[in-house]
Amino acid sequence: MSSASKVFHYFEEICKIPHGSHNCKEISDYCVTFAKERNLFVRQDKLFNVVIVKEATKGYEQVPTVILQGHLDMVCEKNEDTSHDFLTEPLELYKEGDFIAAKGTTLGGDDGIAIAYCLALLDDDEISHPRLEVLFTVEEEVGMEGATYLDVSELKGKYLINIDNEEEGVLLTSCAGGLKAQAVLPITRTSVKGQGITLKIQGLLGGHSGAEIHKQRANANVLMGRLLYELGDFLEIVNIRGGLKDNAIAREAFLDGVVAEENLQKVKDKITQLTNVFQKEYSKMEDNICIQIEQTGQVTKEVYDKKTKEKTITFLMSALNGVYTMSAHINGLVESSQNLGVMSEEDNKLIFSFAVRSAVASLKKLLSDKIKVLIESLGGTYIESGQYPEWEYKETSKLRELFKKSYETLYQKEMKVEAIHAGLECGIFASKMQEVDIVSFGPDIFDIHTPKERLSISSTERTWELLLHVLKNTKKLV
Repeated sequence: MSSASKVFHYFEEICKIPHGSHNCKEISDYCVTFAKERNLFVRQDKLFNVVIVKEATKGYEQVPTVILQGHLDMVCEKNEDTSHDFLTEPLELYKEGDFIAAKGTTLGGDDGIAIAYCLALLDDDEISHPRLEVLFTVEEEVGMEGATYLDVSELKGKYLINIDNEEEGVLLTSCAGGLKAQAVLPITRTSVKGQGITLKIQGLLGGHSGAEIHKQRANANVLMGRLLYELGDFLEIVNIRGGLKDNAIAREAFLDGVVAEENLQKVKDKITQLTNVFQKEYSKMEDNICIQIEQTGQVTKEVYDKKTKEKTITFLMSALNGVYTMSAHINGLVESSQNLGVMSEEDNKLIFSFAVRSAVASLKKLLSDKIKVLIESLGGTYIESGQYPEWEYKETSKLRELFKKSYETLYQKEMKVEAIHAGLECGIFASKMQEVDIVSFGPDIFDIHTPKERLSISSTERTWELLLHVLKNTKKLV
């Protein structure tokens, strides 16, 4: 089996193991067993982070240790009509042209391909490399909890290669910091009779709330807020929900409600009107915005009382969503943003979950403060978690120059050096290991955090070739 074939072999093996965020024990144990079977040093901590060490090949003993890093967890999103159980079932992979994808679900190329690269490297004794410290972290997608917890005191690496970029030919050298913000609104209910309905907003593209926030795609939760604002006089809310992950742009939102029989046609007409409005507004960004209303018969239901409904509408119409500021230093780079990724109900409370991002710490605080002020003014509470630091650009980087030269040697063109608005664990490692030289790269992966996610086979092969070339030439780092 060639080394590139091993990459795809291990990617398939990874996809057989459920490994959504907070469900990483099995895949972590798999990596531990893999290392032990090859007599490699391995350490697993209580969060299920894994460190594997492979000693230098002959001739590379004096080269500084290189750290290779990726995260074990994936974002678990699926289509509404897909019954896949992410806790117990393997992904159902298929190949279409140059792409690998999963039927009806996210693929987990973010960041399963990093794990596959590392396992293929650790399993091949013919590849030249310095001493390697391979770090597999957990819960990256839900606040980078694994990287935050990881003890790095025993690591010897002087260079760190993060494999969590989704664009071939682009080398990342800085990223935004971020946090998870939750606005919690108590629900008070009252009983009403009328025609039961279900509203569905579907067909949106969604996407990564950092890497694709600048594309101005529609957010289903935001659209639901606009619907409620227009329909509030005619519609009572039984429950409301939308999105699955705070760091994914919400593709779908749903509402169960009650409408008086005499108002039913008014609601239907308004939905038709708003569908046309939304389709026109997003004609350049979205192709398939769909709003449906289904009648469920005469019902008696507990619904949001007048004040709760008004507060819900006020919050959804007032909360910021999307790009907030653009960088004044890097043309075209989003500097700060926030994404209303999830609306959900729990214990008679309505919870709005945001991913807040900024390359400037003070702006990150400003955005979170705006959410806090808004929800508290409505009688709700604010909860903040998962804060992670930004990763600042370094003027001098031997590793960056080695990647650029390797890329030019292999492909006779210049590798782009960029910053990214999405959060990367590099910021955490840079804060913990301030002298370590860090870059991030990876193959082409499209529509991550959505069921349309797909991994380019040819790009994966080229990026693997680049990694091997860099490792072979690490003697230039001495």
